[in-house]
Order: sequence, then structure tokens, then C-alpha cells
Amino acid sequence: MYRFFVESEACKGENIRISGDDRNHIKNVLRLKCGEAITISDGTQREYICEIMEYTDTEVVAKIVDVLDSSAELPTEITLYQGFPKGDKLELIIQKAVELGAVRIVPVMTRRTIVKLDAKKAEKKLERYNAIALSAAKQSKRGRIPFVDRIMTMQEALEDAKNLDMNLIPYEDAKGIQHSKKVIQQVSGKKSLGIFIGPEGGFEEAEVEAAKAMGAECITLGHRILRTETAGMTILSILMFELEQDV
Repeated sequence: MYRFFVESEACKGENIRISGDDRNHIKNVLRLKCGEAITISDGTQREYICEIMEYTDTEVVAKIVDVLDSSAELPTEITLYQGFPKGDKLELIIQKAVELGAVRIVPVMTRRTIVKLDAKKAEKKLERYNAIALSAAKQSKRGRIPFVDRIMTMQEALEDAKNLDMNLIPYEDAKGIQHSKKVIQQVSGKKSLGIFIGPEGGFEEAEVEAAKAMGAECITLGHRILRTETAGMTILSILMFELEQDV
């Protein structure tokens, strides 16, 4: 069943009205007919099973048939602090991070980041990144729309992460895998968690020390060296399996 997101205010009453690009997508791309069912999420983990009633010139009018609580969200809100990679790798990282349960992705300019962006380019990229996050949220049937936050420096990211219950930083010189497994088990019960992933070339040692001083736990992801676009997916997959609950 196709999924669409609306503001929670639009879900009051018996009908939900969908406008803008989604209206065009439903009518002209998917060619859904009146009477067909769709799922609408209000972005707060509540889902509405709806039946398309009619098309107006500007809206799709859908009748609410059933209301459900979404089971697609992890009990821990995960923020991915991703060292800004080269090329279009960040687009893939955002897509997969959303599929794997992250609620926020923060691009981070580290000392080894090669990419240089001015304010205008950064704003345009953020628009595209959030469009990718929205598309991935629809595809993976998320109960909320994860978002890509403003680009931060490493210092700003560490300051931001202080507000979270726990932070992890995969690093090649971390203690062994048994220690890392014990750390991962401590995530359960935390309301919020940050993950720091370096760009190509990884973090400088001073950045790792700064993260540890802030309270981040250093972990290893095994004996292989992972690319920046692989490392985040790996730790998110591990955390998803650790945190996922039966409904």
C-alpha cells in the first residue's frame, strides 16, 4: 500500500486532504482510482488507512478507514553524525540511514573532509538531502520523516551530541570486539543515541580524543577497514537488530 505524509493538523476530522506534489503523484503517476486504499502518516508515528474519495483541482480527498500506531520506529532515537564524504556518497548514506532507523542525519565537516561548500551550495544540497530522506521514509514505511540537519563542524557536532543519552564512535584503534559488544548492549533503554562516522581517511586522533572527552564510547566494527559509506550502515544495522522489538 502506498504511503504519504501530511501534517498532523490535516488528520483532524473524517477526511484527509493531500495537495502539492503528492496529489500529482497519486493522480497522474500512480493513477490510483477512487475507492483504492492508501496509508497516510502524520509524522508522529500514527498511521491512517484511508480510501480515496475524490480528486479536486488541487487536492486528493481521502476518507479515514482505520487509525493505527506505527511499529516502524525504534525505541531509541538515533542521530548519525556523518563526516562529509566526496561525490554523491552522502545521498546513498542518507537513504540507507533512513531505511535502517535513524531519525536525524548531520553532515559534519571534519579535519580530513575534502569537500568545500559555500552557504548557497550547502542550502541547495540540504534541500535535496531532505527530499531523499522523505522518499526513503515513504519506501521503508517509516512512521515519521527523518531529517537532514544543517552542516556542522566537528566541534559543533560534539556540542550538539552532549544533549543525547549516549554516543558511539567507531574507531580502528578501539578495544576488542567483546568490549564493543558490551557497549552495544548498553544502548537498550536509552532514549537517544549519537553515532560519529568519519569521512574518507577517518577521524584524526585529536577528534577521537575530543569525542571521548565529551563522553562518547569508542567501539570497533571488526578487523576490516570499512569505507565511510559502509561504516554507518554497519553500525545502524547492528543497532537496529539490538533495539528492534516485537509488536
